[in-house]
Amino acid sequence: MEQRVGGAEVMEEMQTRSDEQLEAETKYRSIAMAILGGRAAERYDAPAARGYFERAIAAARPQERMQIRRMADASLALAERRAGDLRDAVEKLGQEPPTGRQLFGLRMMGLIAPPRGTGFLRRARGVAIGIALVIALIALGLGVVELIALPFGGIGIPPGVLLGVILDGVVLAILAAFGRRRRKAALAKRGAPAR
Repeated sequence: MEQRVGGAEVMEEMQTRSDEQLEAETKYRSIAMAILGGRAAERYDAPAARGYFERAIAAARPQERMQIRRMADASLALAERRAGDLRDAVEKLGQEPPTGRQLFGLRMMGLIAPPRGTGFLRRARGVAIGIALVIALIALGLGVVELIALPFGGIGIPPGVLLGVILDGVVLAILAAFGRRRRKAALAKRGAPAR
């Protein structure tokens, strides 16, 4: 989004600033508010993101408003966990849309942790799904531990659950490390800075 001469450099420089510094920005107000709106959307805070983007549009010049609206559409779709709308909004921005796996993760997150302001039933459904996932992981860990201990005479339920939880933790840590390594490799391939 170009605000004045050297807009890309200004945008890069402003992204390194803190939220307080961006709030105090006066010269490039629309860029600062758009960055704050994007940060709020990354925290899944849709009301704050909406407020920042409204202020960005109000501070923008007429030729910048369409781009800010497109950024707002994409950011709000992310904050509100609307996977289909996110894909469309990102394509309108001219960027590569999220992969199917990323959109599936966003949909699952919308089920488990619905956005603020949703009804009681959706929040209760999210809690129930979260509890069911934890129970399923514990049961899966217990099953693997029992299967491994079966040739040695088996193992009791309490120690089996404890060893199953430890096994689950180790497997999840390995998967997280593997995922980070793949993400860094993908970002390096694209030339983007790793966060």
